[in-house]
Amino acid sequence: MSTSPTSLHELLAHYVPTDDKEREDVARMRVFASELEQPFSRNQERAHFTGSAVVVDPSGERVAMVHHAKVRRWLQPGGHAEEADAGSMEATALREAREETGCRVRLHARAPRPLDVDVHTIPARKAGDREHLHLDVRYLVVAENPEALAHDPGESLGARWLTWDEALAQAADEKALYRLLQKARAVARAG
Repeated sequence: MSTSPTSLHELLAHYVPTDDKEREDVARMRVFASELEQPFSRNQERAHFTGSAVVVDPSGERVAMVHHAKVRRWLQPGGHAEEADAGSMEATALREAREETGCRVRLHARAPRPLDVDVHTIPARKAGDREHLHLDVRYLVVAENPEALAHDPGESLGARWLTWDEALAQAADEKALYRLLQKARAVARAG
C-alpha cells in the first residue's frame, strides 16, 4: 500500500490528548509512524494503523453501534486501511463506517479531526496469527440517511441505533471506548 507518512506524522503531531492513556498512546503512535515501513499494512507484524468512527444520526441524539463478530461486543465501526484510502485515516474511518452501517456518512463539521486515538492489543486468534497492536485513529461522523442502518453479516452480528446512555452503558467496562463516546456525545449535542 502506498502510504502517506507526512500526513500521518502531521496528524499525530497536531493531536492533543485528553488523558494519560491518550498521551501514552499518541506517543507510541508517533514512534510507530516513524518506525513502520508500511504503517497501514496488515503485514506489519508488531502493529498497524486502523481507522474507526462514532456514527451519529443528524440530530446527534443517537449513536450507531455494531456487534463485532470476532470480539462479540458492541463497538464503533472501524477496521483496516485499504489501498483506496491512499493513506488517509479519515478515508479509512469513513469507508469503514459506510461498509459496516450501510449509511451515507460525512465527517461531523464541528468535531476535532481526529476525535480520539487508541492503541489496543489484538490477540492471536488462529494458528499462524501473532498478537499485534491496532493503532486506531477515531473520527465523529454523521449518517445522512439513518433509516438505512444495516449490518454487514461478514463483519458483524448486528447494528443498531442506541441512545447515548445505552451506548455508554455498553462501554462501561472499556475505558477507551467510554472516553471516545463521551467526547462524541459532547460534540454531537453541542449547538
